[in-house]
Amino acid sequence: MDRIFEDTSTAFALKTDSELERAYFLFKMIANEPLVRIGTAMTNFAIKAKLPVEGLIRATVFDHFCGGVNEEDCLPVVDKMYEKGVCSVLDYSVEGQEGDDPFDSALETILKILDFVKEKDAIPFAVFKPTGFGRFALYQKVGEGKELTEAESQEWQRVINRFDKACKKAYDLNVSLLIDGEESWMQDAADQVVEDLMRKYNKKKAIVFNTLQMYRWDRLDYLKQLHQKAKANGFKIGMKVVRGAYMEKENERAEELGYPTPICASKKATDENFDAAVQYMLEDLDVISLFAGTHNEESSYRLMELMKNASIENGDTRVWFGQLFGMSDHISFNLANKGYNVAKYLPFGPVRDVMPYLIRRAEENTSVAGQTTRELGLLKKEKKRRKI
Repeated sequence: MDRIFEDTSTAFALKTDSELERAYFLFKMIANEPLVRIGTAMTNFAIKAKLPVEGLIRATVFDHFCGGVNEEDCLPVVDKMYEKGVCSVLDYSVEGQEGDDPFDSALETILKILDFVKEKDAIPFAVFKPTGFGRFALYQKVGEGKELTEAESQEWQRVINRFDKACKKAYDLNVSLLIDGEESWMQDAADQVVEDLMRKYNKKKAIVFNTLQMYRWDRLDYLKQLHQKAKANGFKIGMKVVRGAYMEKENERAEELGYPTPICASKKATDENFDAAVQYMLEDLDVISLFAGTHNEESSYRLMELMKNASIENGDTRVWFGQLFGMSDHISFNLANKGYNVAKYLPFGPVRDVMPYLIRRAEENTSVAGQTTRELGLLKKEKKRRKI
């Protein structure tokens, strides 16, 4: 397999010299774990104290990792990436809201994004988090099979109605909707809601997509069981496959409460689990559509190889590669250059409201071994090529 991810000219074609310098500076900062901790604490303090730091944040970390403060603000970025064949997934990245009003507001945002998706080929998917539509604790209680109070039952019905309204609109518009995965102790309830919606709206094609976090050792078995249900009941599966985002939290909770961790025993086991799920899905694209969310070069090469060996066209609409905006441009733009379907998750929202997402992104980059080093190496290579 041609090692296409070394091509920095294609990877960073859209970046000006100053944007390349900013990216290099940011990843240099992120590579320094103590600096990330100090910066996170200072940023949290500044925002809570309502200090005027939004301009600085916007000009640095926000503009690198986010598309804008609202949907319209994202469109120049969306159009620019699409010129190079890279699509966008508008991701309303406001986290930690409570009460019905924020949930209803999040639903209205998703419905509006679905209209964008219908109108623009550059935006092939919409996306939301289950906790964007309901309280975490409520998902947990439902998933654990505990009896709900009358008020909680009504609240849960409103959560289901929000899911259904979003998925129905996606179905009516004939566009796809990704539903992100979250912590294991709330995921069972979300999985059941999404499965019910797949049965309802995925009769002819995958409209509703769930997410598998493959650092969980039980997810491949879950996929196989869902596959059997889909074949028996005549519906399609849409599935985004990722490694996962809550490993430390998962392990800490399991140790604290004394149950076996749901997380694979090693990074190698997670990688193998991820690759096994991708291969399993590729073997039945008539039933399963795949969105492979990965920043891992070897997994991307492996998926390319599997597609080639199975005579699956690079641009087969049932197979997508996905990365986050501001990261792994060497994967995204080189894949798109070879005709693969690629979409960048493009976070947006008011600067202050998106800060929890940005802080998590910085912390994850710091903790993922080799990720930041690889980004820095490629940026340095491109700077040298341009003689900056």
